[in-house]
Amino acid sequence: MDKANDKIKTEGTATATVAAAVSGGVDSAVSAGMLKNGGFEVVGVFARLSGNKTEDEKQARAVCKKLEIPFRVVDLRSEFKKRIIDKFTANTEKGLTPNPCVFCNEGIKFGLLMEAALKSGADYFATGHYCQNKIDKSGIYHLSKGADKKKDQSYFLWRLKQKQLGKIIFPLGVFIKNEVKELAKIWQLPIKNNSESQDVCFISGQAADFFKKRLGENPGDIIDADTKKNIGRHNGLWFYTVGQRKGIGLPGGPFYVIGKNLAKNRLLVSKKMPAASSVKLSNINWIAGAVPDLPRKINIKIRYRAKEAAAVLDKIGKDYVLRFAKPQFAPTPGQSAVFYVRGELIGGGIIKP
Repeated sequence: MDKANDKIKTEGTATATVAAAVSGGVDSAVSAGMLKNGGFEVVGVFARLSGNKTEDEKQARAVCKKLEIPFRVVDLRSEFKKRIIDKFTANTEKGLTPNPCVFCNEGIKFGLLMEAALKSGADYFATGHYCQNKIDKSGIYHLSKGADKKKDQSYFLWRLKQKQLGKIIFPLGVFIKNEVKELAKIWQLPIKNNSESQDVCFISGQAADFFKKRLGENPGDIIDADTKKNIGRHNGLWFYTVGQRKGIGLPGGPFYVIGKNLAKNRLLVSKKMPAASSVKLSNINWIAGAVPDLPRKINIKIRYRAKEAAAVLDKIGKDYVLRFAKPQFAPTPGQSAVFYVRGELIGGGIIKP
């Protein structure tokens, strides 16, 4: 517990009020408990979204009761649907493979929810993310990976701005998951389900069912990019993503999805594993605010579970170009490419088609 207290007190004033986002899970529950034990005045805030369950809210409320802190609900269902679900669906229809968690963190959790909490009188806003937020002598905030490398969630936070970071505390940044679970037991927190959260919280069941319900089907040809032959039919381009191997339904494989021709409604496949030596990026964000000198050597993650890879980031004309030291498997349009230097998250961008 001393480890938690010492860390938390370096990230805020112990007499301050902190709004702790509580989701009903173990990470947010322990995060709120650490703040309470660290001497803060803590208020639990729950975001009511289209993707969470009634049980989540009940469990979050029970956690706050156990910790003897106030519990407040912020209803963000309408904005969540418009900004996250509808945008995710529209971008998928355009042939992309978007990552809604990135934009949810920026616009919902550290956007509307944090804004509501601060307007209600909180000085800081805290979540159960496994990452670290530190300020340097010049007043610039830096985002770094969490101590638990397997649980690190910095990848999803590359769109945060300095103004947001100035109000954020990450109590779990210096802990590993097993320590968090142990604290939950010691404090007897009423956590009934410790399962990990889904990649996309608003999709229950199969992604294909989600897209079929919202976009229907739009059959088209499957083209072998190597032979240029029509070798099958697909039910809709939104059911597939670049790099996909399973579920294509073709004999004589394996085949990989390597691209989509939206104009002709064709799915492009190949028996060759897709890889690229470079990609172009859009929607660049720099955590420090200022654009660093380019070209610059960095480490890159092109998907959450991918290993970091060495690369060089440059700007050629109006385009940001990422050149990999070694070809990378299936950089996927719409996914986030996130930049690291010695464990620090310095920025990111969206992979272009």
